[in-house]
Amino acid sequence: MTAFPPAMPHALTRSPGAEDSGHRFDAGRRWAASLELGFDNRGGVTRMTRARHRGPLRVQRPFYPEGGMGACHVYLLHPPGGLVSGDALSISARVGSGARALLTTPAANKLYRADSHGVAWAQQTRLEVADGAVLEWLPQETIAFDGSRGEQGTHIELTGTARCLGWEVLALGRPASRLPYVSGRIDQRFRLTQDGRPLWLERQPLDPAHPRFIGRWGQGGATVQATLWAVGLPDESAAITTLREAIEASPRWAVTARQGVLLLRYLGHERNEAWALCETAWKVLRPRLTGREACVPRIWRT
Repeated sequence: MTAFPPAMPHALTRSPGAEDSGHRFDAGRRWAASLELGFDNRGGVTRMTRARHRGPLRVQRPFYPEGGMGACHVYLLHPPGGLVSGDALSISARVGSGARALLTTPAANKLYRADSHGVAWAQQTRLEVADGAVLEWLPQETIAFDGSRGEQGTHIELTGTARCLGWEVLALGRPASRLPYVSGRIDQRFRLTQDGRPLWLERQPLDPAHPRFIGRWGQGGATVQATLWAVGLPDESAAITTLREAIEASPRWAVTARQGVLLLRYLGHERNEAWALCETAWKVLRPRLTGREACVPRIWRT
């Protein structure tokens, strides 16, 4: 009698919980992607010492347009170009002591309309900046399509004398195409801490069905908003004075400082205006924060 080897599991058998949830069409749909970056000071030069990715999130090689002793510029790439129902993006970056990093993106991020099941997307960003390190977080704008549903979370952890400057620019709907943001919901959460102590905590629900969306005490019907923050400025009052002198006065933006955090806000209807405001503010603040003039990433001009 011929002896047969023990039966092997079927090639298509999946272990419990290992199903590809990206092929589902209910609330359990999920396509996960993650990116983990690490930067360290090596003899006065910032090196990208960690770049681990899963799914469609990655980086190009690091650039040094300011010379070897300047900030390491890195472009975060998400080839799909936007988030759809079920997408779950996780981005984390750690900047080690004495290192300097500037992170940006090559194009706008798009938040597409939810599918017929209303499945949400999610995007979480975690940034850690060690004592004596500098991080500039300068992504290009995010465009939310009508009907988009999801949650954005940004958590920045600073240690000791860490310095950080960043912004978020959000455009709601596509007015030029006569497609305003009239349905959907986006929940934004922001957390900034220093040595574990909260400096700035914020939650903002963007829901066109809520009175806050059109009320003058809330969104006021604005379709574009931007927030710029800076931590580690030696003289916040002088920085605010310089900003007010450098930027044309307008009721659409304001700047203040609380708990060691300088905050500049924009609320209006023009993406280009919001971007120009943030870029100008960055050029004013960067020398004060890092001791170096602003070096515009070439990708912004392409």
